[in-house]
Amino acid sequence: MLHRSDSPLTGKVALVTGASRRIGRAVALGLAQAGADVVVHAKSSRAEVEAVAEEVRALGRKALVAMGDVTDEAAVLRIFGEIDAAFGGLDILVNNAAIRGQKPFLEMTLEEWRATNSVILDGAFLCAREGARRMVARGGGTIINLGGVSAHVGAKERAHVATGKAGLIGLTKSLAVEFAGRGIVANCVAPGKIGGKRSATAGASPEMGSGGPILGREGEIDEAAFVILSMCMPEARFMTGQTVHVSGGMYMP
Repeated sequence: MLHRSDSPLTGKVALVTGASRRIGRAVALGLAQAGADVVVHAKSSRAEVEAVAEEVRALGRKALVAMGDVTDEAAVLRIFGEIDAAFGGLDILVNNAAIRGQKPFLEMTLEEWRATNSVILDGAFLCAREGARRMVARGGGTIINLGGVSAHVGAKERAHVATGKAGLIGLTKSLAVEFAGRGIVANCVAPGKIGGKRSATAGASPEMGSGGPILGREGEIDEAAFVILSMCMPEARFMTGQTVHVSGGMYMP
């Protein structure tokens, strides 16, 4: 049996990218409920992310709104400078920011391919690099990358998204190996067919190379967030380099 306080993340500072809605918002609020102070990030949806920050504060935790493009190195450096000034470092990073548009492969432009993969991969790289620097200074930390089931089963009209999400698996494993001796664990969560209102960039639910969730329904946002949150807890520190699937059995490795 686990014995811990109701606020196991008290004293921790977390950054959630793409935190204005859906899974990102749920994770930010869950981290606050567990005691962490939270940096909530968005590229442009300031009103939405400000509302999330107010929800964090209503839970009794500190919140910092961080606006910026995670593909822009200068913007990421500025964001982490703001985190340093407000909190003095970082303990938990959840790389959730992504764009998930749909386009038939033969109509996809190189610009669209690069834009999608830049948010997914360049954003994760820049945030993980700056986050890891601060975690090393604090003696350890947790990095969670948000993958997706499309990287494992394929998805019609989403070759760019599936490729970017597959790349996160390699990044996760490499971070796990490189920082194993410095107190940082890195894992990947791969949601699939999560219901609720979808973002404007998400498009329709894609056709994937799978028969769908064997549980016969879409997942709930809180079900995906629960798994992510559990991997941020102190009891999860013996797990690293793993990809955990939250897809109702769409993919079973």
